[in-house]
Amino acid sequence: MSEKLKVGISIGDLNGVGMEVIIKSLMDNRVLEYFTPIVYGNTKNASFHRKANNINDFSFNVIQSPEQANPKRANIINCWQEDVKITLGEENEIGGKYAFISLDKAVEDLTAGKLDALVTAPINKHNIQQEGFRFPGHTEYLQEKVGADDVLMFMLCDDLRVGVVTGHVPIKDVAVQITEDAILKKLRLMNNSLKKDFWIQKPKIAVLGLNPHAGDNGVIGTEDEEIIRPALEKANAEGILCFGPYPADGFFASDTYLKFDAVLAMYHDQGLIPFKHIADRKGVNYTAGLPIVRTSPDHGTGYDIAGKNLASHESFLEAIFTAVHIVRNRREQSELSASPLAFRKLSRDRD
Repeated sequence: MSEKLKVGISIGDLNGVGMEVIIKSLMDNRVLEYFTPIVYGNTKNASFHRKANNINDFSFNVIQSPEQANPKRANIINCWQEDVKITLGEENEIGGKYAFISLDKAVEDLTAGKLDALVTAPINKHNIQQEGFRFPGHTEYLQEKVGADDVLMFMLCDDLRVGVVTGHVPIKDVAVQITEDAILKKLRLMNNSLKKDFWIQKPKIAVLGLNPHAGDNGVIGTEDEEIIRPALEKANAEGILCFGPYPADGFFASDTYLKFDAVLAMYHDQGLIPFKHIADRKGVNYTAGLPIVRTSPDHGTGYDIAGKNLASHESFLEAIFTAVHIVRNRREQSELSASPLAFRKLSRDRD
C-alpha cells in the first residue's frame, strides 16, 4: 500500500460534467488497487452532483491533506467551506472561481511533492479568467507554475500520439508562430517524452505540413519548404528520427499515422480534430515537458449534458491510468540510471 501513487484530481467547472466523470471513474473499487485518489473540491458539491446524476452507493473519505489519505478509499479535500450555488449547464463566474480554487490547491500540493500526479477535469477557458489565472488553458498555467521553458500539448490514445507546435492561439496568428526554432523545440520535447515517459527507444515522428497539400512545392504557400523542411533536417542531424512534411488530410485518411510513434501537427485543430475522431472519447491530454505529471480527459465541460447522467467517464479514467503509467516509467528509468550495471571485461579463456 505504501508504494501506491497518490493522484490529485481537480474538479473543473462546477456546472459541467467534471464531478460526474470523477465519481463514475472512482466508483469501481478495483481502481484503488493501482492508486490513491485525492479530489480537490467540496463534499456538498460532490453530493449535489451525485444526487443530480442518480448515483448511489458512493461516498468520499474527507481529509485535510494528502498525508491523511486512505489508500482504500476515494478521498476528498474540502477546498472551501461556504455554500455555493450550482447551476448545471450554465457558464458563469461561480463555475470559474471554484474551478481555479480546486486547481490552485491541487497544484500547490503537487509541486510540494505531496502528490505523485495531477489529473484535471475540464475548465471553461473564459469564465476561469481571474486574478491568478490569465492563461489560455491548463497547459500554459502549469508551465508558468513550474517554470518550464517550453511544454508540449500531447494527445494520447493507445498507440496514437499527436502533439502541436502552436496550441491555444488564434488561427490568424498560427503562420507567424511557425518557425524553425519553434518546430525544433517541440520535436525535442516530443522525442524526449517518447523515450522517457513511454520507453520508446528510437521513436519515429511524422510532421504535418502547414498548408493544404503541404504547400504543393510552394504553389500553396512557402512555409512547408522554407521553414518546416529545414527544421526537420536540423532535427535529424541531432538524431531525432522525423519525417515529412505530410499533407494532413491524406496522412490520416490513409492511416499513415499507424507507421509512426507520434505525429507533430502545426496547429490545434489540425491535430486534434482527427485525433478526437480516431480516439472516440478515449483520448488523453498530457502536458509533456514538465517535471511533474499532469493529464486530463480530451473533452470539455459538457454543459449540454451536465446533470443528466450521460457523460462518459472513459476518457477521464484513461487520463488517470496514463498519469500513473508515466510516473512509474519515469521512476523506473531514474532508478536504472542511478544504478547502472557495472562493466567488467571478460577473459578470453573463460569457461
